[in-house]
Amino acid sequence: MSLEEKIIADIKAAMLAKDSKKLEALRAIKAALMLEKTKGGASGGQITKEDEIRLLQKMVKQRRESAEIFRSQERADLAETEERQLAVIENYLPKQLDPEEVKTIVASIIENTGAQSIKDMGRVMGEASKQLGGKADNKTVAAIVKELLAEK
Repeated sequence: MSLEEKIIADIKAAMLAKDSKKLEALRAIKAALMLEKTKGGASGGQITKEDEIRLLQKMVKQRRESAEIFRSQERADLAETEERQLAVIENYLPKQLDPEEVKTIVASIIENTGAQSIKDMGRVMGEASKQLGGKADNKTVAAIVKELLAEK
Protein backbone atom coordinates (compact mmCIF):
# COMPACT_ATOMS: atom_id res chain seq x y z
CA MET A 1 0.00 0.00 0.00
CA SER A 2 1.45 3.34 -1.03
CA LEU A 3 1.71 6.25 1.37
CA GLU A 4 -1.08 8.09 -0.43
CA GLU A 5 -3.43 5.10 -0.20
CA LYS A 6 -2.61 4.70 3.48
CA ILE A 7 -3.28 8.41 4.13
CA ILE A 8 -6.63 8.23 2.33
CA ALA A 9 -7.65 5.17 4.37
CA ASP A 10 -6.59 6.91 7.58
CA ILE A 11 -8.52 10.05 6.59
CA LYS A 12 -11.66 7.93 6.21
CA ALA A 13 -11.04 6.30 9.59
CA ALA A 14 -10.47 9.68 11.27
CA MET A 15 -13.67 11.02 9.71
CA LEU A 16 -15.66 8.05 11.00
CA ALA A 17 -14.08 8.48 14.45
CA LYS A 18 -14.78 12.23 14.29
CA ASP A 19 -11.13 12.88 15.19
CA SER A 20 -10.79 16.41 13.81
CA LYS A 21 -7.26 16.92 15.19
CA LYS A 22 -5.84 13.88 13.40
CA LEU A 23 -7.89 14.64 10.31
CA GLU A 24 -6.28 18.08 10.05
CA ALA A 25 -2.76 16.60 10.01
CA LEU A 26 -3.73 13.85 7.56
CA ARG A 27 -5.24 16.36 5.17
CA ALA A 28 -2.04 18.42 5.37
CA ILE A 29 -0.01 15.34 4.38
CA LYS A 30 -2.38 14.54 1.52
CA ALA A 31 -2.22 18.13 0.25
CA ALA A 32 1.59 18.12 0.37
CA LEU A 33 1.66 14.82 -1.55
CA MET A 34 -0.70 16.19 -4.19
CA LEU A 35 1.43 19.32 -4.60
CA GLU A 36 4.56 17.21 -4.93
CA LYS A 37 2.94 14.97 -7.55
CA THR A 38 1.75 17.87 -9.68
CA LYS A 39 4.76 20.16 -9.49
CA GLY A 40 7.09 17.99 -11.62
CA GLY A 41 4.85 17.67 -14.64
CA ALA A 42 7.13 15.28 -16.52
CA SER A 43 7.14 12.53 -13.87
CA GLY A 44 3.61 11.43 -14.79
CA GLY A 45 2.21 12.26 -11.37
CA GLN A 46 4.39 9.75 -9.54
CA ILE A 47 6.73 10.36 -6.63
CA THR A 48 9.31 7.97 -5.29
CA LYS A 49 9.43 6.49 -1.80
CA GLU A 50 12.50 8.63 -1.08
CA ASP A 51 10.62 11.77 -2.13
CA GLU A 52 7.74 10.81 0.16
CA ILE A 53 10.11 10.40 3.10
CA ARG A 54 11.86 13.67 2.29
CA LEU A 55 8.49 15.43 2.13
CA LEU A 56 7.40 14.01 5.49
CA GLN A 57 10.73 14.97 7.06
CA LYS A 58 10.29 18.51 5.77
CA MET A 59 6.81 18.66 7.28
CA VAL A 60 8.12 17.36 10.62
CA LYS A 61 10.90 19.95 10.62
CA GLN A 62 8.43 22.75 9.84
CA ARG A 63 6.07 21.66 12.63
CA ARG A 64 8.93 21.34 15.14
CA GLU A 65 10.29 24.80 14.31
CA SER A 66 6.82 26.37 14.43
CA ALA A 67 6.11 24.80 17.82
CA GLU A 68 9.41 26.18 19.18
CA ILE A 69 8.57 29.66 17.90
CA PHE A 70 5.06 29.53 19.38
CA ARG A 71 6.45 28.34 22.74
CA SER A 72 8.98 31.19 22.78
CA GLN A 73 6.15 33.64 22.12
CA GLU A 74 4.08 32.05 24.91
CA ARG A 75 1.40 30.76 22.51
CA ALA A 76 0.95 27.29 23.99
CA ASP A 77 -2.34 26.75 22.15
CA LEU A 78 -0.71 27.10 18.74
CA ALA A 79 2.35 25.12 19.83
CA GLU A 80 0.14 22.21 20.94
CA THR A 81 -1.59 22.17 17.55
CA GLU A 82 1.76 21.96 15.77
CA GLU A 83 3.00 19.23 18.14
CA ARG A 84 -0.18 17.20 17.63
CA GLN A 85 0.29 17.36 13.86
CA LEU A 86 3.97 16.52 14.31
CA ALA A 87 3.08 13.34 16.19
CA VAL A 88 0.68 12.22 13.44
CA ILE A 89 3.18 12.93 10.65
CA GLU A 90 6.00 11.07 12.45
CA ASN A 91 3.88 7.90 12.41
CA TYR A 92 4.39 7.69 8.63
CA LEU A 93 8.19 8.00 8.78
CA PRO A 94 10.48 4.98 9.15
CA LYS A 95 11.57 4.14 12.69
CA GLN A 96 14.29 6.58 13.71
CA LEU A 97 17.67 5.17 14.75
CA ASP A 98 19.06 6.09 18.14
CA PRO A 99 22.26 8.21 18.26
CA GLU A 100 24.49 5.21 19.08
CA GLU A 101 23.33 3.32 15.99
CA VAL A 102 23.88 6.42 13.88
CA LYS A 103 27.36 6.84 15.38
CA THR A 104 28.27 3.25 14.44
CA ILE A 105 27.06 3.70 10.85
CA VAL A 106 28.81 7.07 10.48
CA ALA A 107 32.06 5.60 11.85
CA SER A 108 31.99 2.87 9.21
CA ILE A 109 31.25 5.47 6.50
CA ILE A 110 34.24 7.53 7.64
CA GLU A 111 36.43 4.42 7.52
CA ASN A 112 35.14 3.39 4.07
CA THR A 113 35.53 6.85 2.52
CA GLY A 114 38.94 7.42 4.07
CA ALA A 115 37.88 10.76 5.55
CA GLN A 116 40.65 12.33 7.62
CA SER A 117 39.47 15.77 8.67
CA ILE A 118 36.50 18.11 8.86
CA LYS A 119 37.28 19.05 5.23
CA ASP A 120 35.89 15.65 4.23
CA MET A 121 32.55 16.29 5.93
CA GLY A 122 30.67 16.84 2.65
CA ARG A 123 31.74 13.48 1.28
CA VAL A 124 30.80 11.70 4.52
CA MET A 125 27.44 13.51 4.77
CA GLY A 126 26.63 12.60 1.17
CA GLU A 127 27.16 8.92 1.83
CA ALA A 128 25.42 9.13 5.21
CA SER A 129 22.32 10.69 3.69
CA LYS A 130 22.16 7.81 1.20
CA GLN A 131 22.46 5.15 3.88
CA LEU A 132 20.41 6.83 6.60
CA GLY A 133 17.76 8.48 4.43
CA GLY A 134 14.66 8.89 6.58
CA LYS A 135 16.06 6.90 9.48
CA ALA A 136 17.92 9.74 11.22
CA ASP A 137 17.62 13.49 11.44
CA ASN A 138 20.28 15.23 9.31
CA LYS A 139 21.03 17.63 12.16
CA THR A 140 21.93 14.71 14.42
CA VAL A 141 23.96 13.03 11.67
CA ALA A 142 25.92 16.24 10.99
CA ALA A 143 26.72 16.66 14.69
CA ILE A 144 27.98 13.07 14.91
CA VAL A 145 30.06 13.44 11.72
CA LYS A 146 31.68 16.61 13.10
CA GLU A 147 32.39 14.91 16.41
CA LEU A 148 33.97 11.83 14.83
CA LEU A 149 36.01 13.82 12.30
CA ALA A 150 37.28 16.16 15.03
CA GLU A 151 38.67 13.13 16.87
CA LYS A 152 40.86 12.18 13.90
